[in-house]
Amino acid sequence: MYVKRNESGKIEQVSREATPDCKEFIEPNSAELLAFIGSDEAVQQAALRRSDLEFVRVLEDVIELLMSRGAISFTDLPSPAQEKLMARQSLRHRANRVELLSDDSVI
Repeated sequence: MYVKRNESGKIEQVSREATPDCKEFIEPNSAELLAFIGSDEAVQQAALRRSDLEFVRVLEDVIELLMSRGAISFTDLPSPAQEKLMARQSLRHRANRVELLSDDSVI
């Protein structure tokens, strides 16, 4: 593998072949290269997980909207989906109750 380094000597770009920017050869299994590749991958995975969690909330809101408009019924959903929705609603209800109890404005 060939790398390009920044002013402080850290890897900032990688190429399988030598390029005008990536001139320095580094062993593919070097700890430095693996750390660089892994850190980028870890950042992407964390962003994907965060996006998944946000999207779950969107889907939950869409399901509630469809049910409130009569487009679907709770019983139309498969049993596992019903159970998961009920569990999330229960958790959210308890979390909201805790937030109300921990309000700093209580006399």
